[in-house]
Amino acid sequence: MAIRNIRVLGDDILNKKSKYVSEMNDKLKVLINDMLETMYNAAGVGLAAPQVGVLKRVVVIDVTEEGNNPIILINPEITDEQGEQTGNEGCLSVPDKVGKVTRPEYVRIKALDENMQPVEYEGNGLLARAFVHEIEHLDGKLYVDKVEGRLYDVDELKEGDE
Repeated sequence: MAIRNIRVLGDDILNKKSKYVSEMNDKLKVLINDMLETMYNAAGVGLAAPQVGVLKRVVVIDVTEEGNNPIILINPEITDEQGEQTGNEGCLSVPDKVGKVTRPEYVRIKALDENMQPVEYEGNGLLARAFVHEIEHLDGKLYVDKVEGRLYDVDELKEGDE
């Protein structure tokens, strides 16, 4: 496993559509493991393959505080969304910035797992937000295009909350 460089805002790859994955192979297994290690190392809750320079429809997510319950999604699709939540959102590809974004409160998705078996997940709150945020990365979309108002420096936001 290795920690990969995270591509940041301005890198063209972040605006490109990712390709569907048709088979599991050793290269893809290494990518998934590297993505997990990279996400945990950066203290993120999600990471999409384009963020490490690979245009494949692969996402890893872990919203647990312990960081011990990773969700691996290959070719994920949103099949249902309900409600609405508005809150601060950040991204490993937009370091040290946050912005207010409205997302669905509830999301149901379908995907393939790391064994290329069909899986379905449901999520509320942060998990729903992470599903939508990461799946949008696969279509070349970034949260900064949905920010209501302006982006804030993480430090600026913390000072304002005190």
